[in-house]
Amino acid sequence: MNGGLSVVLVILGAAFMLVAAIGVVRMPDLLTRMHASTKAGALGGGLLLLAVAVHFGELGITSRALAGVAFMILTAPVAAHMIGRAAYLTGVPLWEGTIVDELRERYSARSRAPNSATTQE
Repeated sequence: MNGGLSVVLVILGAAFMLVAAIGVVRMPDLLTRMHASTKAGALGGGLLLLAVAVHFGELGITSRALAGVAFMILTAPVAAHMIGRAAYLTGVPLWEGTIVDELRERYSARSRAPNSATTQE
């Protein structure tokens, strides 16, 4: 039973990693590429670590695998947010099909510093 479950988890994890890789190649700009790689990559890596935990079934390996899953779930979105914000503030161009730019009103174009009217005190 554990062998079959670990195989299913490996296949699902690899499929999500493949989706993340395809998203990085196919998406038009940095922010959408980061979205694809962060969401699908974290889920795929988490599923692969869960497969390791199920396959070996030992307390030490399972606890390390679950700690790795928790670390990926907690750090991947934060890291992607910070990299995306830094890219936006340094002037990386958005895709020409971008409809809504919610940060344009929040940051002045000249200094890339927060506008005083929109900052919260």
